[in-house]
Amino acid sequence: MSDPSPAPLPTPPPLPDQGTWHPLPLRAATIAGVAGAITGAILIGGVLGTLWVVFDMPMRWIAGPAMLLPGALIGGFFGFRRQRRTWWRLDAQGLGVRRDLMWQLETRVPLSRVQHLDLRRGPIERTARLSTLVVHTAGSRFSAVSLAGLDHADAEHLRDTLGRQLDQDDDAL
Repeated sequence: MSDPSPAPLPTPPPLPDQGTWHPLPLRAATIAGVAGAITGAILIGGVLGTLWVVFDMPMRWIAGPAMLLPGALIGGFFGFRRQRRTWWRLDAQGLGVRRDLMWQLETRVPLSRVQHLDLRRGPIERTARLSTLVVHTAGSRFSAVSLAGLDHADAEHLRDTLGRQLDQDDDAL
């Protein structure tokens, strides 16, 4: 007579130094810096350049396009720095995400609140071997924690570790 209970799931090796804060990879910050530079050039440079032309300031035809550079530099700086100031950790209580740019924000997702997990990878992320981990939690449809710029191997490992905890909790019920 065979045992009807399913075999336990294999345990993946633990993440290195569980419980300590891990920074996002430098290549994620580089991509965020480029995206910030494009956004800054459009928003800051475009608005300042347009105002320069609208108010008929001197050298308006040169100043408009010249405003794109400061906008790109400011946007690139903040985009790069935002990614370099983001950390994550997985410990016995759950997933932690810490962001520290101007205001400090620390988010904890207890393992018991995790509903399901998604990995997203756009074309730029795939090229850079990065992923975005989305942890959906109990609550409304807007209850999700997203961590963009994770190394793909770390993102898969986090997803598998958190998912295994979900499976074990379901089996305990």
